[in-house]
Amino acid sequence: MSYQLSIEPVKPAEIPSEETILALGHEVLESTKSWKVGKTYSKGTVQTLSRAKRQGDGAAWHSRVSKHTKDDATFDEFWSKLGFNKAENEKEFISAIKKVTLVKRISDTQSIWTLYYTFPPPVSPRVFTVVQITHLDQSSPRTGMVISIPVDLSGPGDEDLAQLQEKGTKGRYVSVERLTELEDGQVLWQMATSSTPGGSIPSFISEGSIPGQIAADVPHFLKWFHTVRNQGTA
Repeated sequence: MSYQLSIEPVKPAEIPSEETILALGHEVLESTKSWKVGKTYSKGTVQTLSRAKRQGDGAAWHSRVSKHTKDDATFDEFWSKLGFNKAENEKEFISAIKKVTLVKRISDTQSIWTLYYTFPPPVSPRVFTVVQITHLDQSSPRTGMVISIPVDLSGPGDEDLAQLQEKGTKGRYVSVERLTELEDGQVLWQMATSSTPGGSIPSFISEGSIPGQIAADVPHFLKWFHTVRNQGTA
């Protein structure tokens, strides 16, 4: 069976080609046009969508889309924080992420990261390990993509990499993020994700909270970005 984006993890030696991953990421985002429209958040500025679990999916998919003026951030400003060291930057604006570790830099556009999340009791800490692929297309309209797919470091030969993971219940997520520079200078920010927290949390509980969580990442990112922009460190 050919590879498809899902929460099923791959071993480092079996990571598909960047061309395959990028093509599949584009397919997922294009398909969101027919997904079920969900709630809006942040005073109607963030629209959520979802698609029920299908054959080959490990879990349902959720998406968000928002449009941003230069006051929020320019395309280059967005890309500087999401296209480079994304995991490290996410730790600054997603409060549940307590630690991120670069496991292996495969190339300039491909790296394995492990992210350590903590949650209020009784939920135990979660560890998510992914390979992140970044791609910037400078042709008009400029687009930037960041795709994260789950990685399994438990196999033979990956022991040294596995040691870099924190101890905790292993969750899995796949995500596709795309920034598009529009003709008027605004930026369209799209993200689609499928995930499982692992452990014994019922899927209907975790699934129900995902739209609000992914939508909240938008104002959280902007608040953090404006702080570093105003400090002159953006």
